[in-house]
Amino acid sequence: MTANNTAPDHRETVDYLKRHTLVVVTAESCTAGLIASRLAAAPGAGEVLECAFVVYDPKAKRRCLGVPAEVLERNNLTSEPVALEMARGALRHSDANVAVSNTGVADDSDPEITPGTQCYAWVFRDAEGVREFTETRVFEGERNQIREASADYALGRIAHYHAQSGGQHRA
Repeated sequence: MTANNTAPDHRETVDYLKRHTLVVVTAESCTAGLIASRLAAAPGAGEVLECAFVVYDPKAKRRCLGVPAEVLERNNLTSEPVALEMARGALRHSDANVAVSNTGVADDSDPEITPGTQCYAWVFRDAEGVREFTETRVFEGERNQIREASADYALGRIAHYHAQSGGQHRA
């Protein structure tokens, strides 16, 4: 059996992270580790990827990342507030200086949320403080196509938000 290599190459992301001395931690729900996996597929990723938290279940979001119960109760699991708390928790539990998180639905399992809705947070930490960004996107396609597109999108936006954060992470 031969693997089909259709995934985007995230070498540019790895190169960007290296140039800016950024190290990533991910906190993933819907993507279930695909963000970290896509990054790890690029040569040199070992220098820029610290770890990944896969927290599919709400209890895991609370236990592993410290997402407050009230945030989970007040917001749908597919929400920017939940994504932001996931990213904050991942950063607290790592030595990374960038956290990328994702939560969403890839199918029609939640009647309140449009299938393909993905919520993200990107949190940057340096000596001057923490800067946080959130975003929601809707992707179309089959379940795994949505998850893959979501992971690629999360990685593709790191440089964008890093620039908005002031881009001060340099050695």
